[in-house]
Amino acid sequence: MFSHSFLQLNTIFISIIIEAVPFIIIGVFISALIQMFVTDAMLARVIPKNRFGSVVFGTCMGSLFPACECGIVPITERLVKKKVPLHAAIAFMLAGPIINPVVLFATYIAFGSSWQMVFYRAGLAFGVSIAVGLLVSFLFPENQLREYAEKKVAHIHHHHDDGDSIESLTFKDKFKGTMDHAIDEFFSVGKYLVFGAFIAAAMQTFIKQSVLLSLANTPVTAILVMMGLAFIMSLCSEADAFVASSFRSTFPPGPLSAFLVFGAMVDIKNLIMMLSTFRKKFVAGLITLIFVCVFAGALLI
Repeated sequence: MFSHSFLQLNTIFISIIIEAVPFIIIGVFISALIQMFVTDAMLARVIPKNRFGSVVFGTCMGSLFPACECGIVPITERLVKKKVPLHAAIAFMLAGPIINPVVLFATYIAFGSSWQMVFYRAGLAFGVSIAVGLLVSFLFPENQLREYAEKKVAHIHHHHDDGDSIESLTFKDKFKGTMDHAIDEFFSVGKYLVFGAFIAAAMQTFIKQSVLLSLANTPVTAILVMMGLAFIMSLCSEADAFVASSFRSTFPPGPLSAFLVFGAMVDIKNLIMMLSTFRKKFVAGLITLIFVCVFAGALLI
């Protein structure tokens, strides 16, 4: 019995790692390119100055990046370091893994070439990203990066964080800097991915889905169960629609939408990455906001 459980845990763990690593690589390279080629002044020119406009801009920008939730945290951290408003960066982080062509096409295929769940998923994700972004702008006006808090005490300054020094570098220097940043960030993020994948695999192995599904006998509990399942399973947003489609005979669109949106915004892997990047109090507040908004949106559906 124990050997079977260990084998199952090992299989799930390896499958999560294999599924996530390509998107981690994409994420760290995009982050490194932003670091080396995009200056603060460039971002300042394109981001709207008002709160609502910047949140909508961040949400729409997320739709252009085919990154899953595993690789979106390093990009978000880099944007905040580049002086992108926190609320716009968070809206980007929440929308990016869902409202992008790759994920929406996968959802379309998974649900039998039906547009219904694509619209539900995209609409709920868009609404939650904007709502959470706006709430973050009121509740957390300060920079919430852990590194920022530490720097306020130590007052450490790195020359590559300065837009002027980036502009003075040659293309060759920028290319080398991109590779260096990507490699450093991959190993920095990678250890959190491995830890998160192991916890997710353990929870999938020892918490039976049948126990959770037996609790889902009302619309409210069905949504809560599917959100809990999404968190525990920690699927990549490119693959979760195929799992969600297997629950079509058990659940209506509301709980399925909650599964597809909440899991892509908060799961065990990216929670651990967020805790390594942002202050703990902010992460707790952010997850609470996401939970409430997804739950309310799923109830409306």
